[in-house]
Amino acid sequence: MKSILKMAQIINRPGSVVVIATDTVYGLVARAKDPQAVDRLYKLKNREDKPGTLIARSIEQLVELGFKRKYLVSVEQFWPGPVSVIIPCANQALDYLKLGRPDIALRIPNDQKLLGLLELTGPMITSSANLPNQPPANTISQAKAYFDNKVDAYFNGGDLAGRQPSTIIRVVDDAVEVIRQGSVNIENS
Repeated sequence: MKSILKMAQIINRPGSVVVIATDTVYGLVARAKDPQAVDRLYKLKNREDKPGTLIARSIEQLVELGFKRKYLVSVEQFWPGPVSVIIPCANQALDYLKLGRPDIALRIPNDQKLLGLLELTGPMITSSANLPNQPPANTISQAKAYFDNKVDAYFNGGDLAGRQPSTIIRVVDDAVEVIRQGSVNIENS
């Protein structure tokens, strides 16, 4: 619990971006309610039009952030777990999170340590700890090779080799479209 508190203290600092082991791979994370931190994360990843994934402890956290409950309830059968669901988001106050896109990927993890952290930080934007066109970091040393002193902290979660990124899906008119096949095998329907 002490390490979760330390992680939360650093993540909750204004503008903070850190590397942690998520429920899937090592990720850069920043508090979703901190536009400065989100912008910094996107700049580290050279992202201009491809938003990260928003992770939260619960649907309630996502509603509090500004997402419509009707979209969340319609996809809650995929959570908790390593499935990121792209949902529409017309809330202009969240444009900094979704980089001007009409939608964003959301996930509620199934990892007790990460859920405990999200309880203390609120929802976080995350993106795999790598540079464009490079493999995701499996260890803290690999993440440090990518980002060196450009992030505020690194939290070691061990060697994550063998873990896959989340599966990304979009649900349109009750049909599931698989955008990226990841750790959960889902068929297009």
